[in-house]
Amino acid sequence: MQEISNFLTLFSSILWEAMPFIVLGALVAGVLEEFLPQQAITRFLPKQVVLSVMIGGILGIVFPMCECGIVVVMRRLLRKGLPLSCCVAYMLAGPIINLVVIFSTWVAFAPHGIGPEIVGLRVGFGFLTACSVALITHLVYRKHGNNLLTAITQPPKTNATAPPRTSTSDSAHKKSVMTRVSNISATALHDFVDITVFLILGAVLAATVKMQFGNDQIDALSREQPVLAIPGMMLMAFLMCLCSEADAFVAASFTNMHVSSKIAFLVLGPMLDVKLVLMYTRVFRTRLILTIVISTATIVLILCLSLHAFYEFNGWSGTPAGRPS
Repeated sequence: MQEISNFLTLFSSILWEAMPFIVLGALVAGVLEEFLPQQAITRFLPKQVVLSVMIGGILGIVFPMCECGIVVVMRRLLRKGLPLSCCVAYMLAGPIINLVVIFSTWVAFAPHGIGPEIVGLRVGFGFLTACSVALITHLVYRKHGNNLLTAITQPPKTNATAPPRTSTSDSAHKKSVMTRVSNISATALHDFVDITVFLILGAVLAATVKMQFGNDQIDALSREQPVLAIPGMMLMAFLMCLCSEADAFVAASFTNMHVSSKIAFLVLGPMLDVKLVLMYTRVFRTRLILTIVISTATIVLILCLSLHAFYEFNGWSGTPAGRPS
């Protein structure tokens, strides 16, 4: 009975932690669907792919969203014509590069004296990873096009021979307030139900896995095999399904862990976990999901191993007690 109680506690905590952001994301998606004209965003993006991807990587500052809600918003942006590479950059970086997460990370590590260090590394590695994966996605998209997207995510096909609609002739501008509210509610409800099914399944899997690991095991791994602790913490981030606004406090609780392992946990978690992969299936096809998963994990691993080597080369311990003065 105790195990069942623990499972239900873990499951409900994951579910209710994510639920408000799913609701918020669904509402934002409904507003975007109703008010944002097709192809409107693309007019303001630079033609150069790298620059547009970099803009996508910092959109989280303007549109802050948790990783759970950002999937819903990103799907609507794709339908509105935002390039896939920009959407992927926003989807991956947005849960890290927003003011709420930056502030929570600072507060979590401030008592350890490494607040600015962790914030800088998390934001920098998050941005670099998101942009790199987005550029890889762009190369794959050039070959496969919209076949990488599910049918409900692909932008609607337009008739090239049809005359463009003007603002005076667009019937959308004549909709009543109640009609708009009804359309927003219908879209939000559809997206909420569609995504929540996979959120629940992901919460079940995450709760099951979390029951098998404890903090003592993680601390022991960090002390005995510091390099193996990096992929170990990446695996923990993938399985634990923590919200990006709260995961910094979990990482800060591992006081004896190397900075590189904490950064691996803090960067990968908001980009890739069990529930997110399941939610991705409502937006991307298998080929693109594999591309995102493999690219993201590989880049984060390389960056954090390089960080660990940098600390070792300079003789820094990578723990709060060994922070360079």
